[in-house]
Amino acid sequence: MAMILIESLVKRFGAFAAVDGISFAVERGTVLGFLGPNGAGKSTTMKMITGFLPPTSGSIRVCGHDVQAEPLAAKRRIGYLPEGAPTYPDMTPLAFLEFVARVRGLKGRAAIGRAVERADLGAVLHQPIDTLSKGYRRRVGLAQAILHDPDVLILDEPTDGLDPNQKHEVRRLIRAMAADKAIILSTHILEEVEAVCTRALIIGRGKVLAEGAPDGPSWRFGELEAPPGGLDALFRRVTLGNAA
Repeated sequence: MAMILIESLVKRFGAFAAVDGISFAVERGTVLGFLGPNGAGKSTTMKMITGFLPPTSGSIRVCGHDVQAEPLAAKRRIGYLPEGAPTYPDMTPLAFLEFVARVRGLKGRAAIGRAVERADLGAVLHQPIDTLSKGYRRRVGLAQAILHDPDVLILDEPTDGLDPNQKHEVRRLIRAMAADKAIILSTHILEEVEAVCTRALIIGRGKVLAEGAPDGPSWRFGELEAPPGGLDALFRRVTLGNAA
């Protein structure tokens, strides 16, 4: 059974279709790179999967639960790192994670300790969040997303603002968690897709343009194989061709 199953998903804002009939599935053990130019519909799709936006039509199931009919059951299985990693800036990372743990009904401090260790927050645990660097704020957001050890992770630009060493550690963490989870990772960094993803899906103007997986040293999207220049060149060819 697919951990995430999306069928004919549409989201309209007035006459504008931000997401226009996309369908895909994500199995356990898969890290799906969710790619597309700005305005392609990536963040809107992720907000619908996590229940923050209702779809205009179509269906979303997470671990067998319909996100609209069973929102609480679906959300219990999801960890979500949204764009910008919103937090409470006057809290410390520890206080924020304690708050999230209470909201999720988690007992004891073991879950907080694991999330702090995985996100490497020990050095800033008692420092107000609004004094932290962008990279550390992003890591606080990642810690809350993995706090309850969810089956499904939805990560919107998880390494945005991180330095090269921090990016390496977050990518290592995603690879380590991937075996027993279904992960959707939105990014503009194609190097990140090649480093951690087992599949990639490219969307543009709210539609699926291509879907593929590594084929040895290169990527193949149906009949399209990454040309010289790799995934970056293929991405440009697919998305610019759609725009034309």
